[in-house]
Amino acid sequence: MTTLADIRTKARKDLHDTDAAAYRWTDAQLDRHIEHALADLDLYIPQEKTATLATTNGSRDLSLASLTGLLAVEAAEYPLGVYPPAYVRFSVWGATLSLLVDTAPTGDNAKFFYSAKHVLDGGGSTVPVALAEALAMGAAGYAAVELGNYTIDRLTTGGSTVDRDYVSWGQAWLTAYRQLLQQQSTRNRVRAARLYVPA
Repeated sequence: MTTLADIRTKARKDLHDTDAAAYRWTDAQLDRHIEHALADLDLYIPQEKTATLATTNGSRDLSLASLTGLLAVEAAEYPLGVYPPAYVRFSVWGATLSLLVDTAPTGDNAKFFYSAKHVLDGGGSTVPVALAEALAMGAAGYAAVELGNYTIDRLTTGGSTVDRDYVSWGQAWLTAYRQLLQQQSTRNRVRAARLYVPA
């Protein structure tokens, strides 16, 4: 399973920053750039999750507070146990989802299909293995742009264009990363959940 340390190591290799005695970027700096790249990943290829929540007798409102990393609810199924599944219209305001059904629920369960942020830490990751290399490339791109901006008006041994070189290099990587994400994006697929949009 891919961990934060794995992505950091891959990003360092892409940046040719593998000398532990003289790192250009600290672990904390690289972790911040990995966060940036992960946020891009969340926009294009979020986690696809489901949750079953109990309704409240006589109320059409449900709290979404328990859905960790929630980005968007894609579909709501209510009631459960029927075929074909009964997808219903809904509205979301803040952390409250309202089922737009004729008869108020009676305390039975409703099922939700939603997109969520990815998790990446020392214990593992929800990032698809196939995208680990791309995530590292995105993080390296952010790191290169940051270093290029930092070296503006600073004396360096790389010559007078080193700041522009880093920025150009980083932007090229970020462009490639975002293009790859766009190609793999769930937005480019036909999904049944898209047929049940919120009101």
